[in-house]
Amino acid sequence: MDSNEDRLIARYFKPIARHPGALRLNDDAAVMTPPPRHDLVVTVDAIVSGVHFFPDDPPASIARKALRVNLSDLAAKGAKPVGFLLTLSLPKGIGDRWLKAFAKGLGSDARAYGCSLLGGDTVHTPGPLSVSISAFGTVPTGKMVRRDRAAAGDSVVVTGTIGDAALGLQLRRRPALAARWRLNPAMRRHLTGRYLVPEPRNAMANAVHRYASAAMDVSDGLAGDLGKLCRASGVAAHVEVDRVPLSKAARVAISSRSQLLETALTGGDDYEIVATVPAEKVRAFRAAAKAAGVALTQIGTVVAGRGARFIDANGRELTFDRASFSHF
Repeated sequence: MDSNEDRLIARYFKPIARHPGALRLNDDAAVMTPPPRHDLVVTVDAIVSGVHFFPDDPPASIARKALRVNLSDLAAKGAKPVGFLLTLSLPKGIGDRWLKAFAKGLGSDARAYGCSLLGGDTVHTPGPLSVSISAFGTVPTGKMVRRDRAAAGDSVVVTGTIGDAALGLQLRRRPALAARWRLNPAMRRHLTGRYLVPEPRNAMANAVHRYASAAMDVSDGLAGDLGKLCRASGVAAHVEVDRVPLSKAARVAISSRSQLLETALTGGDDYEIVATVPAEKVRAFRAAAKAAGVALTQIGTVVAGRGARFIDANGRELTFDRASFSHF
């Protein structure tokens, strides 16, 4: 007879395992063959209740966030998503209603991003709910964009806007801050929404592997993540803080509390792409971003040296108490 776990998988997850290599989740493994002349790119991220999301967040939003943080890594490598494995650790009290909503949100995003469920595992945990996803993508052979290829003279560019999610997290924790920051309801919803469900820039993947010399997704804060890229490449970056793209909501908040600029630059959860692009390729990269409907901003330059320096309008280098989010 089928176990409760078998029935759970059959009811909620078989319907979204559409890749033929998933074998309808009837086996202990999946099979996948990359297209000819392509490499397989693999990434993994976990999200944990109370750390990456709030326990009362909607199940569909939790599912989307779990998948999208991995899709963001693939986008920054220039890879096209093709499938993922799911490990779901469920505490007591998670019932059919929660699982149905979770699976619906996960299936919706899997279809939207062309990234099918391939398999995984479901387990009971005495601790908090956690969701771990390993995502797979493909990129033309030898074209995966690494962190360690930036060169002096490259331009530093970033997609979208920076800092919204970090500010949104503060608002989730302390809703009264919205009034202090002079945010209207739409601005508050924008910031909290950016924290709740990220928007990975997979539409930029092709442009990234065609034009970027180095790239990574901004998950732990722009200052810290760009610093990691610079260390890997053995270079420095000079960033003009006034050019870092901010949403209207973030600008209003920062204008009311100047210290929030540091929060925006170091807080994380942006899931944008920061890339270095050779000068002769910047124009083409901009055109590709425009065609993809993704905002792109040039914020600085790669130079000889070590580390990322953030320079204000007066030519002073900003210093941060902590350059990026860290679990430890």
